[in-house]
Amino acid sequence: MGNSDTKLNFRQAVIQLTSKTQPIDASDNTFWNQFWSENVTNAQDIFTLIPSAEIRALREEAPSNLATLCYKAVEKLVNAVDSSCRMAHEQQAVLNCTRLLTRLIPYIFEDMDWRGFFWSSLPSKSTSDENEGEGRKSGPDKAEDLQSIDSCEYIWERGVGFATSPARCPAHESARTELLKLLLTCFSETIYQPPQADRSAEIRALREEAPSNLATLCYKAVEKLVNAVDSSCRMAHEQQAVLNCTRLLTRLIPYIFEDMDWRGFFWSSLPSKSTSDDNEGEGSTPAEDVESVPLAQSLLNAICDLLFCPDFTVASNKSLRQLGTQDNLFINYLSRIHRDEDFQFVLLGTQDNLFINYLSRIHRDEDFQFVLAGFSRLLNNPLLQTYLPNSTKKIEFHQELLVLFWKMCDYNKKFLYYVLKSSDVLDILVPILYHLNDSRADQSRVGLMHIGVFILLLLSGERNFGVRLNKPYSAAVPMDIPVFTGTHADLLMIVFHKVITSGHNRLQPLFDCLFTILVNVSPYLKTLSMVASTKLLHLLEAFASPAFLYTGETNHHLVFFLLEIFNNIIQYQFDGNSNLVYTIIRKRQIFYALSNLPSDSASIHRALSVSGGRKRSSPLPPLLTSAPSSPSAGVEPSSPSMEGSKPALPAEPGTLNATLADTPGIEKMTEKESAHPGGENENVVAKPSSISSPIQHSHPRVWTPTPEWVKSWKDKLPLQTIMRLLQVLVPQVEKICIDKGLTDESEILKFLQHGTLVGLLPVPHPILIRKYQANSGTTTWFRTYMWGVIYLRNVDPPIWYDTDVKLFEIQRV
Repeated sequence: MGNSDTKLNFRQAVIQLTSKTQPIDASDNTFWNQFWSENVTNAQDIFTLIPSAEIRALREEAPSNLATLCYKAVEKLVNAVDSSCRMAHEQQAVLNCTRLLTRLIPYIFEDMDWRGFFWSSLPSKSTSDENEGEGRKSGPDKAEDLQSIDSCEYIWERGVGFATSPARCPAHESARTELLKLLLTCFSETIYQPPQADRSAEIRALREEAPSNLATLCYKAVEKLVNAVDSSCRMAHEQQAVLNCTRLLTRLIPYIFEDMDWRGFFWSSLPSKSTSDDNEGEGSTPAEDVESVPLAQSLLNAICDLLFCPDFTVASNKSLRQLGTQDNLFINYLSRIHRDEDFQFVLLGTQDNLFINYLSRIHRDEDFQFVLAGFSRLLNNPLLQTYLPNSTKKIEFHQELLVLFWKMCDYNKKFLYYVLKSSDVLDILVPILYHLNDSRADQSRVGLMHIGVFILLLLSGERNFGVRLNKPYSAAVPMDIPVFTGTHADLLMIVFHKVITSGHNRLQPLFDCLFTILVNVSPYLKTLSMVASTKLLHLLEAFASPAFLYTGETNHHLVFFLLEIFNNIIQYQFDGNSNLVYTIIRKRQIFYALSNLPSDSASIHRALSVSGGRKRSSPLPPLLTSAPSSPSAGVEPSSPSMEGSKPALPAEPGTLNATLADTPGIEKMTEKESAHPGGENENVVAKPSSISSPIQHSHPRVWTPTPEWVKSWKDKLPLQTIMRLLQVLVPQVEKICIDKGLTDESEILKFLQHGTLVGLLPVPHPILIRKYQANSGTTTWFRTYMWGVIYLRNVDPPIWYDTDVKLFEIQRV
């Protein structure tokens, strides 16, 4: 009964606050203390007793009262930092302030007019102003100061640079979880901003159809920047205007420079009426700098979000430095910027991210081993097999772990190289492949599929990863894949085959990434099993069919990928790959048909009529959309799956799922680099003409295959090596079969193992590795994905539920 009374008292305080339209005196502590007293003891009560409708009404009808409530709650937290906060009622007050701010902040970020609220000055009468700076304990201000931290107030668990594990206290872990949720809420302003759409076509249309408007837009933005140089630019709205103009010009300039006729635009004179002409030459000053499992899951959420704070790239900084110092006010202004912190202010307006700074400085092998062992242990947790059911607690935050691993490799290249030089990288590979195979039919886990593929793309750009794949694989966990005896490379290919042939349609944008990974590792694969070799040929058979090739403008790129895989293995690893060579000989008609691919109009029309019954929304080859057990479809007979494995299941109806940003094209995610130092193809950027997204989902223009189009790429198919192999080996194999009456493939394999093609094949082509390169598309994708995961994780209490989130949409499968 007493508990009900306390909740009623809290509810009455909320009603009193929301019903008053006149400002409530900030010094009325008796009234304000009701909101963090011991009336409520958990977050669920606060979320229930403060409905969203009343928060919005308070924001619109009594904004000063909402502001005062936030100020007083923050003030309470500040005072708690300055005091020992040892009493139970003081700790309860801190927790209630934390819960209250967690409840209110999403509705503050939801309204554009409130976005700068927490960056505004505190009220002059606020006691926090009087106490500010007086003996307050502060955290480290610079990355260098982090090494001096030896207090458990900052260190919660042993780790890098801190070997002693503090004593565990469940109450402290629960409180830390709530503080982390408040921290996440403070970071969440980005989810109320729409994702950046690809406006390249619109910008080019503006350049071509309304050039004067584009010129005026640039001139006005430049003028704003010049005026900012001449003024103090101290007001928040002035700084925001500078930031917006810089972002606008950063967006427009690449499309100006790509047109030869526009190259001299920024070296032309400004319009005579521009105010920047009047001020030119007057003294100017540079712009000034602007001053447990739930616990583990919340920590990962916060850490992953910290990694996305700096929304700028090295390329952006370089482009600014290389613009030059011509007699143009815009260039003149940019050329004055020389400090890294100034570049960061111009591009984002944030200070250095100390977390990333410290993360990038980790360099000791023992620290890398500690981090890698932690990743390996946690990622392999769902794969653990024990004799006693439920004897091992299963974690569910593998998505956050994969994002953290990605960002760790991205920001600390020494860690990436440490991972690759160790065979422990396979302890990362296996759980990734497990999740790819297990999630391939579940539309609610398409984001997990993407992050797994992106990590493998990053790793595949390094030679050591391909070499490590040759380690024998012993099945540690049942997977829904054919039983095989082989290496981790075989596991990689078999899982990729499963994803391509039996995954849902939303995975089709990943096909080019999957094949790029296989191309990157193929020169280093010493031996493939018969199962993996058969799967590779099955993919070529499917994607080389005219019914597929002629239904998409870039579908033939998948065939180029597959042929490059075969060529790499034949040229560089022929001796140990008798299984693949035998499969190529057995399926040689695929290559003969591809070499003689008909390109006349009648054949094209015939192929299109065969594929006419398939929907454009599911443009997969007929061999992949047919039942796997159908002999008429030409599909390899299905092999038995591992004992104890469970089939990949679709998402349960009603499962919540966050939408994702568009997957960037492979040409934006990779660059070609020679595997031989000093090679002629070193650092050649991959062009869209050589590789691009192979599956066309929707295209603004109507495209029709023509004989000229077929001929344009058919003559470039890299078939010379394979055709030469067939020319040499097919007669030899046929002869030995006739002479010895062989019917067992093991004898043929033994013959091929001792065969050689030295001096018979064309000159080996250089190995080209398509290495991942940072790009804005991937950054946007990761930010959207990570916040979608955080949103769905935090449903108890539902921090962002029923707010106007714009970064993504929540849908039901």
